Amino acid sequence: MRADGAVEAVFRIEQARIIAAVARVVRDVGIAEELAQDALVAALEQWPESGVPDNPGAWLMATARRRAIDLVRRRETYARKLAEVGRTLEDTGPPPEPAEADADEIDDDLLRLVFVSCHPVLSTEARVALTLRLLGGLGTDEIARAFLVPEATVAQRIVRAKRALAKAGVPFEVPYGAERDARLASVLEVIYLVFNEGYAATAGDDLLRPGLCEDALRLARVLSGLMPKEPEVHALAALLELQASRTATRTAPDGSPVLLADQNRARWDRLLIRRGVDALTRASALGGVPGPYALQAAIAACHAGAPTYEDTDWTTIAALYGRLATLTPSPVVELNRAVAVSMAEGPAAGLALVDALAAGPGGAALKGYHLLPSVRGDLLARLGRTREARAEFVRAAGLTRNERERALLEERAARL
Repeated sequence: MRADGAVEAVFRIEQARIIAAVARVVRDVGIAEELAQDALVAALEQWPESGVPDNPGAWLMATARRRAIDLVRRRETYARKLAEVGRTLEDTGPPPEPAEADADEIDDDLLRLVFVSCHPVLSTEARVALTLRLLGGLGTDEIARAFLVPEATVAQRIVRAKRALAKAGVPFEVPYGAERDARLASVLEVIYLVFNEGYAATAGDDLLRPGLCEDALRLARVLSGLMPKEPEVHALAALLELQASRTATRTAPDGSPVLLADQNRARWDRLLIRRGVDALTRASALGGVPGPYALQAAIAACHAGAPTYEDTDWTTIAALYGRLATLTPSPVVELNRAVAVSMAEGPAAGLALVDALAAGPGGAALKGYHLLPSVRGDLLARLGRTREARAEFVRAAGLTRNERERALLEERAARL
């Protein structure tokens, strides 16, 4: 491999660890990223002449940390900073592997970076962009393409996020107690949002953006390794593994959506299903009341375990959605429960729930949500109320911003 190719490959793998280790020294993720980039530039300048080091990741880490130390020395008296960060400043070699620690005593740079990137002081859009930049290793152009926004918008979000963290004086540490629970929920939400945007794109010409799914899945796996005693972390990983197992069958060769009932289950990824079930088992083994991700993972496991669409245990799925609705009330969850009830008890029962949802407070929240008329159209079609069903599919097509979904809904309307 050419030296410049090796630099790019190694940096992409090691970037998050380097930024995390440097941020512990300088206490600023923005400066830490700049120093990591400086190390990348140094490698691009030196490796073509000196050759690729035996341990290129350690070389990049040592270079970035040396530059961090130099910066600290220039900013403040070396003696005071040395007392503050101790031997970390003099250790220019690769950082030691983190020892196995209790969940309440985790002292890992990468985990610190996760919590800082997803800090509630940032908007949801900023958290997503910063997480993909610092932890996912994506460039601003890649994030912009994934979310169909201008590159300048993403760059601005990231810059503002770094400034907001610095202005708020967000400490580079893992929170504890009640604050940790709240912050962990924010971290999980960001990973889940990234995956969902890749799994069912809200806008654009493609239904799927597999790159985002892969990034989210990788982050979930990393987090489950860093926080082995948190059941919801394993539950989120389980949910994403199980959902990702169906990715290859969710679209036809021309990119058009394939409904769950029509997917070729023989092509579902059995390895991802096994990984998902194992992660869900780990979450369950930790005990406690199942959280929202555990309940969603259990629903996904029901689908994964059914050999055919007709064999799906819809009664169990409806019950799980009922528990999820109690735990985290949401009109979207209620809509999904109505679908499951329609499969378990018949379309009339499901339609009654959908109509009650539309007439209540949840209806206002779902006013612009295309899946509400889409689900209603499907239930009406199953009841033989063709004209009404067609009108619902047309309305749903007018609400979605995804071109593939719009084409599918228009086709269903045309068939009626």
